[in-house]
Amino acid sequence: MLGRVKARSPAKGGGRARLRRLTALTRPALGGAGAASRAKELQVQNFQCYQLCLGAVRMVRPLIERIEVHDRDLGRQLRRCLTSVPLNVAEGSESAGRNRQARYANAMGSARESRACLETAEALGYLVSVDLPNAVDRLDHIVAILFKLCR
Repeated sequence: MLGRVKARSPAKGGGRARLRRLTALTRPALGGAGAASRAKELQVQNFQCYQLCLGAVRMVRPLIERIEVHDRDLGRQLRRCLTSVPLNVAEGSESAGRNRQARYANAMGSARESRACLETAEALGYLVSVDLPNAVDRLDHIVAILFKLCR
């Protein structure tokens, strides 16, 4: 019986050689490469988003001070929601799965709230419309990146 099996193996394509050919064909399909590149992309986007968030805090800080001259509560609310954005991004970068998505979603909501506070302050006459475009554009950019990170 053993003699037959050995005699048939080379005719079917050779046991080990055939296994190597099949393995070589299936390695990319098992693909750690796609997952690794996705993880690297998320890491780069997260770092960029965090840096943009800190830039937004620096950019909006003088506006908060001007708002607080007229309306201390609105200034405090803007300060709280604006500082929540980079803190949630940092927390999300160290989380996994749904916790990560939840932190990024919280950061996105806080960025939208920050924009609403700025627009409300402008509507109330606390800020001039010239002050808003750069800050609002920065917050919109942050929301776009966070939206992509939430998927």
